[in-house]
Amino acid sequence: MANPFATTQPPANRLILAARIVTITVALACGATAAVAADMSVKAAAAPSYQWSGCYVGLNLGGGASTTNFGSTVDPGTYLKTSDPATVGGSGSGGANADGVLAGGQAGCNFQSGTLVYGLEGDLDYFRSRPRFDNNTNTLADGNTFAISQLLTTNHLATMRPRIGIAADRNLAYITGGAAFTNVNYTENYVDANVPPGAGAASASRSLLGWTAGAGWEYALADHWTVRAEYLFASFPTTSATGLIDGPGGTNALHGSADLVVQIIRAGVNFKF
Repeated sequence: MANPFATTQPPANRLILAARIVTITVALACGATAAVAADMSVKAAAAPSYQWSGCYVGLNLGGGASTTNFGSTVDPGTYLKTSDPATVGGSGSGGANADGVLAGGQAGCNFQSGTLVYGLEGDLDYFRSRPRFDNNTNTLADGNTFAISQLLTTNHLATMRPRIGIAADRNLAYITGGAAFTNVNYTENYVDANVPPGAGAASASRSLLGWTAGAGWEYALADHWTVRAEYLFASFPTTSATGLIDGPGGTNALHGSADLVVQIIRAGVNFKF
């Protein structure tokens, strides 16, 4: 076969031949590029997203704010008379707030279906909170001063909650709600400036079951490690107690009560099995 460039070709024929060669070369190059791009597209599409299914354990640290409404009443009796029971009871009612450090651990399991992630989680945290209400500025009908105070103390907070969220690869946004547990110690104290003084107290210790709800965000740092930020609101039923005010010549029944609302913000880290 003759070499097309070995013999003299007219300029027009050379241009046509060169154009054909360039066209074939470009076509081959484009075909190869398209094949590589298609192969890369298949590989990219095949890259798996993060899977949230599995069980985990972890630690958390944060802070909580407690809000308590205290109530107080004094029954008519043989020590405080006339308007004094109503005065003392009304002086013992009011609200108080307290902050505390929250630290503990959590464990749970997730199940993933498409982008939907759902599961169950339980946690137990140290949380010492001491909302306190004091009133030291009142007087009895005879002019003697008195002081009345109320205190509610918690030492831990635990929850058991379903979670449901939407996953976007390594990001998970979720809402949660369920049961909340704590133990409270409640006291109400009264003392006045009579001689001898009248004094009294009412106290109770209760394990409380309440409810909680909140939301959070979790991010997978690696296959087995995730970090999170979470907000929870928890509300507990009222704790009530009855005691006696004892003074010269008689007694009066003293009733006190306190409810509890807790808001917490915490960060955590989990190890996923």
